[in-house]
Amino acid sequence: MPPRLKPTRLEYVVDGVRMRAQLSAAALEAGDEPAQRKAALEILKAALFRGRMIAKERLENGAGGIETARLISGVTDEVITALWDFTTVHVFRARNPTEGERLALMAVGGYGRGTLAPYSDIDLLFVRPYKQTAHAESVIEYMLYALWDLGFKVGHASRTVEECVKLSREDFTIRTSILEARRLIGDEKLADELVRRFQNEVVKGTGAEFVAAKLKERDERHARAGASRYMVEPNIKEGKGGLRDLNTLFWIAQYLHPGQSIEKVMQLEMFERREVRAFIQAFDFLWAVRAHLHFTTGRPEERLTFDLQPEIAQRMGYGDRADNPAVERFMRRYFLIAKEVGALTRVFAAKLEAERVKTAPRGLSRLLPARRPKRTPLDVPGFHEIGGRLNIDSPDIFEADPINLLRLFKIADERNLDLHPDAFTAATRLAPLITSGVRRDRHAAKVFLSILAHGRDPQRTLTLMTDAGVLGRYLPEFGRIVAQMQFNMYHSYTVDEHTLRAVGVISDIAAGRFADENPLSTAIMPLIVDREALFLAMLLHDTGKGGAGGQEKAGARAARSACERLGLERSKIELVAWIVEHHLVMSDTAQKRDISDPRTVTDFAKIIETPERLRLLLVLTVADIRAVGPGVWNGWKGQLLRELYGATEAVFRGGRGSDTAAALKRYHENAAYDARVRVAKADPAAEAWADAMEDAYFSAFSESEVLSHAALSRRAGNGAAAEGRVRLDRNAAEVSVAAIDRRRLFVDLAGAITGAGANVLGARVFTSRAGQALDVFYLQDAAGQPFGGDNPRSLARLVESLEAAARGEPAPTEPRRSADLGRAAAFSIEPAVMLDNDASETSTVVEASGRDRPGLLAALARTIADAGLSILSAHIDGYGERAVDAFYVTGPKGLKVTDARKGNALKAALLAALNDADQEEPRRAHLQRARASVAR
Repeated sequence: MPPRLKPTRLEYVVDGVRMRAQLSAAALEAGDEPAQRKAALEILKAALFRGRMIAKERLENGAGGIETARLISGVTDEVITALWDFTTVHVFRARNPTEGERLALMAVGGYGRGTLAPYSDIDLLFVRPYKQTAHAESVIEYMLYALWDLGFKVGHASRTVEECVKLSREDFTIRTSILEARRLIGDEKLADELVRRFQNEVVKGTGAEFVAAKLKERDERHARAGASRYMVEPNIKEGKGGLRDLNTLFWIAQYLHPGQSIEKVMQLEMFERREVRAFIQAFDFLWAVRAHLHFTTGRPEERLTFDLQPEIAQRMGYGDRADNPAVERFMRRYFLIAKEVGALTRVFAAKLEAERVKTAPRGLSRLLPARRPKRTPLDVPGFHEIGGRLNIDSPDIFEADPINLLRLFKIADERNLDLHPDAFTAATRLAPLITSGVRRDRHAAKVFLSILAHGRDPQRTLTLMTDAGVLGRYLPEFGRIVAQMQFNMYHSYTVDEHTLRAVGVISDIAAGRFADENPLSTAIMPLIVDREALFLAMLLHDTGKGGAGGQEKAGARAARSACERLGLERSKIELVAWIVEHHLVMSDTAQKRDISDPRTVTDFAKIIETPERLRLLLVLTVADIRAVGPGVWNGWKGQLLRELYGATEAVFRGGRGSDTAAALKRYHENAAYDARVRVAKADPAAEAWADAMEDAYFSAFSESEVLSHAALSRRAGNGAAAEGRVRLDRNAAEVSVAAIDRRRLFVDLAGAITGAGANVLGARVFTSRAGQALDVFYLQDAAGQPFGGDNPRSLARLVESLEAAARGEPAPTEPRRSADLGRAAAFSIEPAVMLDNDASETSTVVEASGRDRPGLLAALARTIADAGLSILSAHIDGYGERAVDAFYVTGPKGLKVTDARKGNALKAALLAALNDADQEEPRRAHLQRARASVAR
């Protein structure tokens, strides 16, 4: 990273005296007012541009974020005050101003603090003694139009001191804005009067309501911006752990200590040097990121989106290190800062609030003795409850027995108490007391496993432990993934946040909170013998990310090491390590392979080996997917997992040593026989059709769905028919097509779906012994919602298009539009194609992976058909910017693709189709790209 530059003097950047001399000369030389104004604006624009460019250059060469924000604010001050002088001296000069013509200009809001981002709004307050005069109105109007012409976005108000005081009492936003008011120029006495009256008539005695209002406002803001500070596209200004959280502390501090600068407040004895230093470092880092964001985009951009992250990382001097890309190093630093801000906010706000409580109360209560929160000793030595929060008698209890650092969180969880800031601060400071001896202590392990596997709310408790630095200290394997970010669009959270959310999902499943959405997981959770192994595996499942040998192997090593240190028995250690190593197997098999193919289930059952492992892996897989981010879990994935579980369970019921394929065949035959009997009873006309369908079909659909498909097939006859409906339980539209089977049928259907603008979430492909195809697609729109959910007509049009495509009618072609990759343009994605002849007894499995884009499935299917191959089934999966599509294919004679030359030609053609999206010029081509993480 570049060496830190020393702060520069403002006059070296903008010479205010010289600028005013230039403005005076322009006023004298110009012939009329328009010419004067034009000349003045050119001088001011030049000064503003020079100031911003110097600030930008200094920032890119190592200047601090706070220094940059103050420099830009200082440059803006000089420009605005010079404009004021020009306006009041050369344009609307009042040679003998009356009392009513007095006017003061004050910076308020963030600008009032003396810090400003390159393209931020500026908030100005024109203060007048009483009613508006023609002179004041002219000055204000001239200045505002000039500032707008200079490119500023100005928030402004013109008020009397009395109006400011009145409105501040009524509106906390105005009150906060004036709290930071700073005189720029104009009548000094008027500005001082406002500050004095504001302190005496608004601030005095109202600390409690202000603190409550600001903390409520903060919570509402977090809810709008995303409740987690570990969202992987954070809002630097408004997000949790961002600048606004630090500003909230400023406001509270200034309000409770009126008349003192923030520097003075920070020097109070209640704050330790380490806390103050961390506060300043966080503030400086966030301001640097914000300034880079503004300079990079040329606008007030506050969100650190994927397409901007690699560019900002480069500008801030981060480079690649081994397998740790620059962008991930930078983002980890950001999230560690956000974590620090969270801890500081908790501690500072509580300390300032405690300081306020010590002050004398108002009203009649001033005549009564001050009430302190009641302190209630607990039955655990060293701990007590005060004001509904858990506190410690003294930090000495941690030094006397470091295991108390774990007990603190266990007691808080058991009694549903928040932590007192003194206890939280002490735990944070004394976390280094957790040494290797504590990590190997059996009593410590018992406390930790009680929190993890048997706690009331393990996600909340473990999150508190992480924020305090205790969890990462006790479990170093987890500590290595704290604030770790994966640079891809699949994950919405950092690795540690995702992990803790997954632990929370398992806890919710155990409590029955997902009984409707995840009935199978809820039903089998009580059957799991080793609950501790499940929770440990979930906590450790991603600890191998970035490790040698791949995520799964490295994770298994980390899990084995952690469990050995916890003193677990050997069988449990190996079970946890096995789950971690295979935690992706079930989702990969369910989503990328044909579950109706006996070989798929046979191979999966060989990996799993026991019903207990199957139960453990199902619950863990569901929790893992649900915790990835909003909208990732859906009913379609749930259905696939239930089918795989049911088929594998049937294999295990066959008994040890039994023929797996035979057991699976019996499972499908029994399910098919029962279904055919029910269908024939409900609809005798469907009996022949049901007899012609393959057995595996009946394991995939309910009786009502089978009857619906039978009616659709009858309607199709020797032609084609389609129908669609929105399935809210799967968050998708389900579209079924029945038609006489032929070559390229799947290709034509995929093309029609692409033409309608739908995205394929999943597909089922079946062919009856009578030669009729039944293809079922699950579709979403570009927003990830059921296709046609808010526009039934679009779904109806798609059904008509699919019927026409199934009949072989040519689809209308539209000129191809260049893809706007948007945020996905930031990712460099290496396409890959794999051919597997071992995954199926009868087919070759073709797996293609590359940048996702509209029409990719159709392009891949077309390429396969052009190679003379038939598609027997298709399995669509996606991980953010990356798509992974698998096809079961056979050659013209129904055989596998075994010819090496044909296989290589197919790979080359598919790679060309995958590369097609990257041949187009991505949006914002001047920005840096970074390699997309393939870790899941």
